Amino acid sequence: MFKNIFLLSTVAIAFSGCLGGADKEEWTAFIYPDKENTKRNMKSPMTFDNLQTCKTEAAKQIEILGITATATYKCGLNCTFHDGMKMEICEKMLAPNEENIVKESKF
Repeated sequence: MFKNIFLLSTVAIAFSGCLGGADKEEWTAFIYPDKENTKRNMKSPMTFDNLQTCKTEAAKQIEILGITATATYKCGLNCTFHDGMKMEICEKMLAPNEENIVKESKF
């Protein structure tokens, strides 16, 4: 009886560690060569650890491409490709002038 309780407790503790982990941030840059046509974009082939790096690298790429007068960008948080919708789905999409506001929990 105690053996089963101990085994069940051990398994529960092991799996609870998987559920409470910190969320990993992966930011992806989306460059829009024509800021008036947001349906056409170029996705960055790499992801970034934070929003500021994503913004900096997107702005550098726009400058390298020579399209600073017509282009804009957005950075997406934890984006994944949705097969059914045939598009990238992100938790958040932030424009150059938007900040990532983190609400602190009381717990």
